Amino acid sequence: MSQAPPIAAIATPPGRGGIGIVRVSGGNLAPLIEGMAGRALPPRVATRIVFRDAHGAAIDDGIALHFPAPHSYTGEDVVEWHGHGGVAVMRLLLARCVELGARLAEPGEFTKRAFLNGKLDLAQAESVADVIEASTATAVRAAARSLTGEFSREVNALRDALVDLRMYAEATLDFPDEDIELLKEGDVAQRLAAIRERLARLLARARGGALLRTGMTIVLVGAPNVGKSSLLNRLVGDDAAIVTPIPGTTRDTIERPIEIGGVPLTVIDTAGLRHTDDEVERHGIARTRTAIGRADLALVLVDARDDRRGVATDTPFAELPPTLPRIVVHNKCDLAFDDAHVERYAAALDEPQRAADETAEATHVWLCALTGHGVPLLEGEMLRIAGASHGTEDAFFARARHFAALADANAHLEQAAEQLRYGNATLELFAEELRVAQTAFSAITGEFTADDLLGEIFSRFCIGK
Repeated sequence: MSQAPPIAAIATPPGRGGIGIVRVSGGNLAPLIEGMAGRALPPRVATRIVFRDAHGAAIDDGIALHFPAPHSYTGEDVVEWHGHGGVAVMRLLLARCVELGARLAEPGEFTKRAFLNGKLDLAQAESVADVIEASTATAVRAAARSLTGEFSREVNALRDALVDLRMYAEATLDFPDEDIELLKEGDVAQRLAAIRERLARLLARARGGALLRTGMTIVLVGAPNVGKSSLLNRLVGDDAAIVTPIPGTTRDTIERPIEIGGVPLTVIDTAGLRHTDDEVERHGIARTRTAIGRADLALVLVDARDDRRGVATDTPFAELPPTLPRIVVHNKCDLAFDDAHVERYAAALDEPQRAADETAEATHVWLCALTGHGVPLLEGEMLRIAGASHGTEDAFFARARHFAALADANAHLEQAAEQLRYGNATLELFAEELRVAQTAFSAITGEFTADDLLGEIFSRFCIGK
């Protein structure tokens, strides 16, 4: 159990509310509790207290909770002062804690102490911030799976399987005369293949969690008056953008958050791409190009009647980076439905079809933004491109460093399999690849973690957590 000096912070958001909480954690809080409450507090019992300043004057009337070490969030003595949620009263309570010997907590320091005291592993500690920051219900559940240790258990199971495999490989190296025939019999190869397959499944679940954590930015592009603003309004479920039949109505980008299948998305409506002498519209088009530059997916809207009219629709494509995924959205199908060309792809407005275009790396969807016909198909395609078409209900929240460690482990396991193909002559290299892969797994849960990495991780937390 740590005997670190007490730290204190306001644990509730700034502003006014019914209740505010000041949290304190440290090796021995008895003097601080005595100074604030005037007496000792029973463990894990909500006790009504009049909080008093250094002169005995009342600061507030509230509730105190004491969690003695090691049975607390941080593993240290923890006390929480629950008072009325005003800015001034919270500051007074915090200042009183500092007078009594606590120092102001740094961002994430409570959770960092929980990690250092063995209450959480590093992956669980990181998921605390993820639960707080999650923007959808599906994201909350994914973060909670990591917080409760499900992600860590999967990682530790892979690590343990590697340790077991290393035992046989290194025993073969250390005792070459012993009757260890596992390598020759192929059992090691089979077990390595099973570990790699399990890692592939874990990576897939982690990718789904990364999508829930970071979301996706989608930009609507196209010529003026093809229905970009109408589609934005349809996706958002509100009149977020002004819609008129006048080309060039949208002069600036409009961003709105949406949720599809539990995945947080940001949709950006943009000014129509065309040549114009209007100075204001030119600025809007410049912002369109900026939005394209930070997008993960482009919805390229075209008028479904343009094939019949012979109107060129290649201008939006010229603005897109070659590597940017895109969906070509043929809007206004209600007006072009009788056209034979469109009927090749859509038997009815209620059942729009997706057509593969062999000449371009894009998916084509036919819909009517005004009525909503075909929009569910578009949403499904957006999730497919995002990598969430099979759902994210079993996903783990994963951060960039988790992916880097999993990818590193996967690369070394691949090299181990390659070495195994050469036989005993490269057994030393095989064992070394297994060792490095094990180290990569251990870095996820914090068994081997540099202090500077810990500082970087916890500095991103909110103060009070």
